[in-house]
Amino acid sequence: MFLDTLERHYRDLPEKTAIELISDAGQLRVTYAQLEAHVNRTADYLLSVGVKRGDRVAVQLPKSLPFIYFHLAAMQVGAIFLPLNPAYPEAELRYFLEDSGASVFVADAKDQGMVDAAIDGLPAGEMTSFVQKPQDIGATWLADYSARRRYPLPKDPNQTAMMLYTSGTTSRPKGARITHGNLSANIASLHEAWGWREDDALLHVLPIFHVHGLVVALHGALHAGATAALTTAFDAASTLELLSSGRFSVFMAVPTMHRRLFQLAGGAGEKRYDLSAMRLLTSGSDRLPDDLFFGYQRTFNVTLLERYGMTETGMNLSNPLRGERRVGAVGLPLPGVAARIVDPESGAVLAEKQVGELQIKGAHVFAGYWGQPKKTAEAFTDDGWLRTGDLALREPDGYYTLKGRAKDLIISGGLNIYPPEVELALMTHEAIAACAVIGCPDKEWGEEVVAVVVPQAGESIDSAEIIAYCRRQLAAYKAPRRVIVADKLPSNALGKVQKAKLRERCCS
Repeated sequence: MFLDTLERHYRDLPEKTAIELISDAGQLRVTYAQLEAHVNRTADYLLSVGVKRGDRVAVQLPKSLPFIYFHLAAMQVGAIFLPLNPAYPEAELRYFLEDSGASVFVADAKDQGMVDAAIDGLPAGEMTSFVQKPQDIGATWLADYSARRRYPLPKDPNQTAMMLYTSGTTSRPKGARITHGNLSANIASLHEAWGWREDDALLHVLPIFHVHGLVVALHGALHAGATAALTTAFDAASTLELLSSGRFSVFMAVPTMHRRLFQLAGGAGEKRYDLSAMRLLTSGSDRLPDDLFFGYQRTFNVTLLERYGMTETGMNLSNPLRGERRVGAVGLPLPGVAARIVDPESGAVLAEKQVGELQIKGAHVFAGYWGQPKKTAEAFTDDGWLRTGDLALREPDGYYTLKGRAKDLIISGGLNIYPPEVELALMTHEAIAACAVIGCPDKEWGEEVVAVVVPQAGESIDSAEIIAYCRRQLAAYKAPRRVIVADKLPSNALGKVQKAKLRERCCS
């Protein structure tokens, strides 16, 4: 499994750089031997505060070395790692801690006031650890803990390794249980499909709290015994300089990031960026626009590799490393992954070129939603296929093309935003009688969140105030960028809001 592979790298590649952290303060390198020592010390710390197999360890830290240490250490001791977006405000943070029943919560000391408020009144037994200087962890307080592993690694592939929260059609996020077997199957599949090598160097610019940055990128590099260089924030200019330095061979980003790189290069006059050292540049978490696909070819003389995945599975489909990378397509099933297109109503398997729901099967598919057996059952067909909720078609040569989402998911900047969650926040505002949230196309972000609101009788709506209100209730990226005031919402005979009509009216 993944942890066993990492153990071999600790032993066989002790002096090789495993992690490089690139920040305003400079560069900090951690070898595989040092990584092992820091992870073991962190694991020893977790055991010392009573963490047991199956306990949930929630971590809300910025992109940093301690985040990685706690991630690997929690899995190593058989606990369940729960990464949380540093942008989550008090209300969302409280929900995740309460729903997961986390026994340990690790946060940055600068957020102590917000954290105290979030955990106030939670069931007894919750513990909170504060990391005073995240970049220095391992050199200070962890020195008191053992650098040697004194316990067996998890061996059961069905044991839950981590929990990633995702939302569906309901207003509350669900915790997707990802097992050690799921992680190992997906990384092994990507290792084969993308040709990961020990001499690769990954430039990591993604957020690290979700499946793209944490599993696909970071796990991919560590599984290969490669080097992962993490920037603490994405900056287009510095990223282009790093990509042109010849130091890196692998780069992964979302379309919003790729567009900023493309726009910067296009406006750089005579300056040319040489990306010839890059053997793999992928795009994911949202559809890659056609103009960006061709723009990269013209500007950088490289072809982006688009792929398709989801929180519950990791990666499912990918354009090939060698072979046609087809514009608009998400490629072929990865090794060990089965895919099919079915009629959403009847469940009948559809022939080629017919649009239906994409369903997935394989050892990488998650174990279910935390504490929600009904939602878990609804996610799978009777014969064990995962319902993705995405519409797609399969070409005669096996390539898959997405044709939209059956659910009203909004993807902005590569991050998933679920309208019911935003609508729930909007409806707590005293001036709003009804609302609907839709995604409208946006050239920079992919989609922007648009709220259509109906005011209470006698109330007036201040759009800027509504946006600010939502930002206090939700992570900033989920808050509406536009608020449109309407007398009423279009609905069908059953009273269901017709969001297709709203998109026609509001997105032009």
